Amino acid sequence: MRGMSAGSRILIYSHDSFGLGHLRRCRAIAHDLVDRFPELSVLILSGSPIIGSFDFKNRVDFVRIPGVIKLRNGEYTSLKLRIDITTTLGIRSSIVQHTAAVFEPDLFIVDKEPLGLRGEVRATLEMLRARGTRCVLGLRDVMDDPASLVEEWERKGVFPALDRLYDEIWVYGLPEIFDPVIEIPGLARLAGKVRFTGYLKRAVPPPVPAQPDYALPDEPFILVTTGGGGDGADLVDWVIRAYEQDPSIPYPAVVLFGPFLHLDQRQAFQERVARLPRLRAITFETRVEALFERAAGVVAMGGYNTFCEILSFGKPALVVPRTEPRLEQFLRAERAQRLGLVRMLPDDGRREAERMAAMLKALPAWPVPSVATRERLLCGLDTIGELVAEA
Repeated sequence: MRGMSAGSRILIYSHDSFGLGHLRRCRAIAHDLVDRFPELSVLILSGSPIIGSFDFKNRVDFVRIPGVIKLRNGEYTSLKLRIDITTTLGIRSSIVQHTAAVFEPDLFIVDKEPLGLRGEVRATLEMLRARGTRCVLGLRDVMDDPASLVEEWERKGVFPALDRLYDEIWVYGLPEIFDPVIEIPGLARLAGKVRFTGYLKRAVPPPVPAQPDYALPDEPFILVTTGGGGDGADLVDWVIRAYEQDPSIPYPAVVLFGPFLHLDQRQAFQERVARLPRLRAITFETRVEALFERAAGVVAMGGYNTFCEILSFGKPALVVPRTEPRLEQFLRAERAQRLGLVRMLPDDGRREAERMAAMLKALPAWPVPSVATRERLLCGLDTIGELVAEA
């Protein structure tokens, strides 16, 4: 899209093997772009099994490709279908390429995985590049610790693809928190392609007629969120134990489990929450921004989207980052803490309830970054809009 014109089209690929991060980031970008450009249409290719649970604005739609899930041993398997992973990936690759061929995008944005899951987007990139389509790789601020990422990208043949198949690399962050050009060996030679956008500002969406099937406390509360929830059981347990052992915590808490928390774990947590008058639990909320707006403070694992929401709503936050299988959350939280944006509580494995209770008591009174600081960081959507419109 070398300049905007009537009928322009953007295709966004999000592999979404697990979690909510990729889908929610792509959806936020798509929604902002159609607001800026009245003639634009955006189509999202996603493997998320719950993409249909989200609402989409006019001129934004999605194509759901067969889902996959990553096993503990690092291998992938089909999420729903009883077919082998090679066949599943073949179907996915075919859908991606055929959709791109028919949709004829002016701009193709690939989220996070430069060649797609197991290389499934390579053929589509080559086809679109041959047609003259502008191809962009969109990366979150922190991918992983640099050594691990370089090993992964070298194994997957990513660096030649970045050189040959992409016009630009958009980093959805700022170098003061993490600068991949400096910190990732091998990326410096591609510095001319890198554009730092800043973080993606979030806002409370317009209300919908249907009322939620849960009630929030009338008084200020602490929001506890683990994102998708698939790896958030330890944090949820830690917070619940704090309330079980210390009834003097002054603020109630609303625990957002996330849709991927294992059913058995969720049921066990629900039973414990039901015995605690200061706790309430929600399984899944697509309009999570409204919870952030109401909260007095946030306890979270600190994924990319949650970090954007913490900044957007100016909430004091305690981040308990995971360190497996990637160090992404830990690095983001560590850097953000140095800048006074959040406070970090590393998981030491003991997860002492007393320590968490002390944090929960103090959390709502912690200072938050100034409006000017937050606005400077949250320039991502504006910058993306400018980049899309570039001639």
